Amino acid sequence: MKSKINHIVIIPDGNRRWARRRGISPQRGHRRGIKTLEKILEKARDMGIKYFTFWTASWDNLTKRSEKEIDYLFNVLEEQFRRVLDDERTFQNKVRVNVFGRWIDITPGKTQAVIKELIAKTRTFNKHVLTFLLAYNGTDEMINCVEEISKKGIKKINKDTIKNHLWTKDLPPVDLVIRTGCEEDPHMSAGFMMWDTAYSQLYFTKTLFPAFTPKEFEKIIKNFSKRERRMGK
Repeated sequence: MKSKINHIVIIPDGNRRWARRRGISPQRGHRRGIKTLEKILEKARDMGIKYFTFWTASWDNLTKRSEKEIDYLFNVLEEQFRRVLDDERTFQNKVRVNVFGRWIDITPGKTQAVIKELIAKTRTFNKHVLTFLLAYNGTDEMINCVEEISKKGIKKINKDTIKNHLWTKDLPPVDLVIRTGCEEDPHMSAGFMMWDTAYSQLYFTKTLFPAFTPKEFEKIIKNFSKRERRMGK
């Protein structure tokens, strides 16, 4: 099934809870989450979704957890970005990769090197756009936007001014946000993409991200196609 969605976002909640329920380490939950992401990305590509954004980790995720878990996360992230870089499908399918957030302030040098290489080598592609939000909070993005506008001394500000100074300035509005692992508390976090999700549809699933399947992903897309989008009208 080809989707009419242009831009989809996934907030992958539940790696640690999935691991805890199985009596295994959070690290194994994160690694299983990476495998899930790879399957969902393939499904999204098959469905013709051009823009796919994935909230890899918030700033808090990478600063407020145990040192052991954070170090492991960085290792897993480095491996994942390396796989995307080495995957011939990235180049065959002309996938441009973005990484937005404060990742340069916190990621180890080796991880940064892989990310920068991946961004540089895919910069000219435009058939598919894969965006990772890393060390990202929406409040940080908006503060940075205001600071950049202020530095330039811009006095007349409209919606285009704001959009053009966001980290996500080259991304279209988000059509659908899927958040996994929401059992009793469907919610957004940390001002997540507050500008780009102004008219987004939302879908909350109880499924923890490591257990999230391409089949469920496709079911959610079908659900979206039946919704009426009023866009404030």
